[in-house]
Amino acid sequence: MSGGSWVSIVALLGWLILALGAYRSRRIDGKKSLTMALTWGAIFLGVAFFFTLVGK
Repeated sequence: MSGGSWVSIVALLGWLILALGAYRSRRIDGKKSLTMALTWGAIFLGVAFFFTLVGK
């Protein structure tokens, strides 16, 4: 890996830590977090599936 790759990885980890810290400060319980994660995952998969069908 080049030096630029390491900088990108460290920066992305830093942004992830900031985002998780902001999310945790909202004090949302685990069940709601799981529901939101599954909902967003279904949305992204649905959109990807739609564009796959349109692309054929």
